[in-house]
Amino acid sequence: MNTYKSSAQLKGMAREQLFGHYGTALGALFFEFLFILFSLTLLSTITTPFLSKGNIMGMIAAYLPACAVFLLMGLFASGSAYLYLKLSCYEMVSVNDILYGFQICPGKAITLQLCSLLAVIACQLPSQIAEYLYKVSSPYSSLWILSILLFILGYMVAVFISLMLSQSFYLLQDFPQYSAKELLQTSCRMMKGHKRRLLYLSVSFFPLYLLALFSFGLAILWILPYQKAVMANFYMDLICHSQNKGN
Repeated sequence: MNTYKSSAQLKGMAREQLFGHYGTALGALFFEFLFILFSLTLLSTITTPFLSKGNIMGMIAAYLPACAVFLLMGLFASGSAYLYLKLSCYEMVSVNDILYGFQICPGKAITLQLCSLLAVIACQLPSQIAEYLYKVSSPYSSLWILSILLFILGYMVAVFISLMLSQSFYLLQDFPQYSAKELLQTSCRMMKGHKRRLLYLSVSFFPLYLLALFSFGLAILWILPYQKAVMANFYMDLICHSQNKGN
C-alpha cells in the first residue's frame, strides 16, 4: 500500500534539491520583490491625485494599487510553481524561470489569483460591514464584538478555501490545457483528505519565521525558498498518488 510522504521526508527532499541552487532561488525572489515594489510605486503615483476626493473614485484609488499588484503576483506564482516543480524533479533551474508565468497562460494565472482575491474579500466583507455599522451608527459594543467574531470566522473560512485551491498553480504547469475553472476544481478534488496535512506542514514553518526575527529578518531569505520547495514536493506527492490511483 502506497503511503504519502511525511513532513520530515518532504523537508528533507527540499533541502537536498535546494543544495547548490539557493543563489537561483534568491535571485528569483529578489527579481519578484523589485517588480512588485516598482509596480506599487508606479500605480500609487498614478492614483494619488484621486485619494483626496471623498467619493467612490477616491475609495477605488485607495485600494487599486494593492489589488492590481496582487493580481500581477499571480504571474509570479505561476513562475514560482514552474521553478520549484523543476527543482523537485532535479532539473536545472534559472532565475528566468520566475518569468514563466508571463509567457505561458498568463490569463489563467491572473484568473486563479483573482479567484483568491475575491475569496478573501468575500470572507472579510461581513466583518468590514459590521465594523462600519459600529463606527457610524452607534457605540454599542455588540456590533464591535460581532465584527470581531465575523473577522475570526471569515479568516477561518479563508484559510479553508486557500487550502482547497492551493494546488491550482502547480496544476497549471502540468495541465496548461485546463481552463481556470477546471484547475480550481481539480485542486479541490486533490485536497480532499489532505487539508489538515497541508495546514500542519504550513504551520510547522512558523517557529522558523519567529527565529528569523533574531536575524533581523535575514533568515527569511533562506526560509522562503525552503518552504516553496517543500510545497512543490507536497504537490508532487499528491499528483503521483492521484495518477497511481487512476491507473
